[in-house]
Amino acid sequence: MADERPKLPDRCVPCEGGVPPLGQGAALDLMAHVPGWELDYPFLKREYVFRDFKEALAFVNRVGALAEEQGHHPDIHLTGYKRVELVLFTHAIDGLSENDFVMARAINGL
Repeated sequence: MADERPKLPDRCVPCEGGVPPLGQGAALDLMAHVPGWELDYPFLKREYVFRDFKEALAFVNRVGALAEEQGHHPDIHLTGYKRVELVLFTHAIDGLSENDFVMARAINGL
């Protein structure tokens, strides 16, 4: 049986605005690409819990390097010394874009 999920690009594509954000239905359709993430429309969120601060900070640094490579930057919240919450949202269009799902999928690959 063929994969019927909507396709995503392999990399983030620069977004300078001028395109509409994804509607909630389109965002729901793309959720199959990003297991472990939560759609809190219009945001994608995921929380990670690590053994200690050192592991949490190492993960934050890996996410930061990936974000620079992709040119798409999540909001990163390091709290309670070992919890990391990532929030994806495309500020240039004030909503979700495919880039948010591409970045979430790439983070899942770390």
